[in-house]
Amino acid sequence: MMNNRVSVPLYASLLSMALLTACASGDPSTESQQVSQGQGTGQGETANGGNDKASTGEEGTQENAVIPYQASVLATGLNAPWELVSVPDGRMLVTERPGTIRVIKDGELQTEPLIAFEAPFNEKGEGGLLGLAADPDFENNGYLYAYHSYLEGNEIANRVLRLKVNGDQAVIDKELLGNIPGGTNHNGGRIKIGPDNMLYITTGERYEPELAQDQNSLGGKILRIGLDGSIPADNPWPNSPVYSMGHRNVQGLAWNPDNEYLYATEHGQRNYDEINRIEAGENYGWPEVEGDEDDNGTYRAPLTHSGDNTWAPSGIAFIEEGPWAGSLLAANLRGEQLLHITLSEDGTQVEKVEPIFEDEWGRIRNVTAGEDGKLYILTNNRDGRGTPRDGDDHIIVLTPES
Repeated sequence: MMNNRVSVPLYASLLSMALLTACASGDPSTESQQVSQGQGTGQGETANGGNDKASTGEEGTQENAVIPYQASVLATGLNAPWELVSVPDGRMLVTERPGTIRVIKDGELQTEPLIAFEAPFNEKGEGGLLGLAADPDFENNGYLYAYHSYLEGNEIANRVLRLKVNGDQAVIDKELLGNIPGGTNHNGGRIKIGPDNMLYITTGERYEPELAQDQNSLGGKILRIGLDGSIPADNPWPNSPVYSMGHRNVQGLAWNPDNEYLYATEHGQRNYDEINRIEAGENYGWPEVEGDEDDNGTYRAPLTHSGDNTWAPSGIAFIEEGPWAGSLLAANLRGEQLLHITLSEDGTQVEKVEPIFEDEWGRIRNVTAGEDGKLYILTNNRDGRGTPRDGDDHIIVLTPES
């Protein structure tokens, strides 16, 4: 059990629990801590985030942040986990980037994976097995959707597969979308099923920035397809899965179910990491603009960005219940923290960005909102860019204080 004030010794206590129970992709940058926010017009201002005491004051610093959750360790010994989903039978499924879907059953990490991907699967660099989503009718059809890197000839590409789960095993049922541009880095990889029962897919531009502005390329985009792989008739461009463009490397998606606003995290080039509100057919500017730069209103400005700091944001969750209901939480890799993002009442602006759990658990890949207000955190210290600690990687559970 943890004290409700964040402190560095928290990791040590969690590690002790882990041992008992077990028997960037961030880009280099400077380390200053200014956070800016845009208003959707390309105009920015200093926000109450980061560690800049001029903007946060002593009450907003990491040491004094009061966290209304208790932390515990659910699982240890994972290898670069990327996504966590729950299915109706009570199991939790975790993707590991080297190519396995692990199973947590009755609170225990199972030895045998649900599936282990084989050639042409490829895990080079930041690629591998990334996003996962469960079909809304999983209980009846057993379908999962997975995003992974693979070799197409001598080139790295990414694809979205539908899997069929039978008991303790899964098999590949169908490729829904292939030949998504891939590379050693910048593979995107998050997939989520939206309130409209469509599959949303984030892609990177594999260090070819021009792809993000090429409407005919799947790179540097957010894509939208049907659960059978079809192209929705109401997509912004006819016969195209492209939903929004001008992205560098989006790795997080989350909806507010009340108004169906879609939020996304995006990696900047060295800093200027972004939180965006995504709308159909909009262009988010990469590589033409970054941060609050504006080109006569041609591109959508971010809701907020990291300024000169680097977050390297990955997964994001909209919190529906509990003490932080109505806000966003974003996982940071290079930043080694979570961001608690307070939204305006209408959800169109960011009012405050507060770093929490800074330097507690190392690189954080994802945050997922679960039942009863619980939050699940995936560390990524074994992803090739972190410094593994005993027991890494972890799944950490944050339980609301009663």
